[in-house]
Amino acid sequence: MTATWDSATLAPVVLVRGAEAVLAERAVTSLVQQARAVDPAVEVTRLEAAAYASGQLTYLASPSLFGERRLVVAEGAEAMTEAFLVDCLAYIENPADDVWLVLRHGGGTRGKRLLDAMARVGTVVVCEPLRKEAEKADFVRAEFRRARRRIEPEAVHALLDAVGAELRELDAAVRQLLADTTGVVDTATVDRYHGGRVEASGFRVADAAIAGDAAAAVTLARHAMATGTPAVPLVAALAAKLRTLAKVGAMRGRGLSASQVGLAPWQVQRAERELRGWTPEALADAITAVAQADAEVKGASRDPDFAVERAILRVAAARAR
Repeated sequence: MTATWDSATLAPVVLVRGAEAVLAERAVTSLVQQARAVDPAVEVTRLEAAAYASGQLTYLASPSLFGERRLVVAEGAEAMTEAFLVDCLAYIENPADDVWLVLRHGGGTRGKRLLDAMARVGTVVVCEPLRKEAEKADFVRAEFRRARRRIEPEAVHALLDAVGAELRELDAAVRQLLADTTGVVDTATVDRYHGGRVEASGFRVADAAIAGDAAAAVTLARHAMATGTPAVPLVAALAAKLRTLAKVGAMRGRGLSASQVGLAPWQVQRAERELRGWTPEALADAITAVAQADAEVKGASRDPDFAVERAILRVAAARAR
């Protein structure tokens, strides 16, 4: 049986497989909690498959003198020793009645015989990286639902813009918002806690410039650079915003879907709103201005701060035409 990280169910043999450590940790934590719900006195033992010595699993799974249940969590199976492979293959053919075995494998082909065997006799919990923005947005919304809290749709996207692509940082940001706030989380709340990050600074500058608000965009950019934000990520945020607008503009009249241009549906909806007031010619001029600024902040100019401001003014002016 195959399950996702948030639907992992305890079984005599469970394989938690995939490269996304955050999701795997969540799955293992859930399995431990389920074991303790069955038996509060369950003995939980963790071992490293990469440092495993022959006979350890047999010893841990041997009948208990007092009959208590046991949970064995084997970490790092992607680097398992040969002894672990041999012992685990033997064990899963006849698992103990009062023992749960959870195997954590971070990816790769090491121990393929064991992985295939565990898939046949046990449960496989899949923990692959969340690569798409839509998947990360779903992760945020699901975390708030589990906590019986609500986050506004725009606040979800503001959080993704602020925190970036790293799931562990996103997870930490969600936990902080859940712990430190009450009620509905909106964009103002996200900005209060995470607005000072480089990513957030860049996207706020880009949003203002795309909207044609040159004064606000320049003010935000100056503040960001004065407080340590480099010029490069500010220009990168402008470029990313314009690429999204260009992709959505290209969708018009061609019957293309969001996935065909590499965007999430919410990104398309947002870009469609932002495209109002933009002509194809103005968008081309803005892209050219940002491309020039990109070269300048990466070494072609002695004054990268000026290059950023000039790009912002050109983008805002193109929108205002």
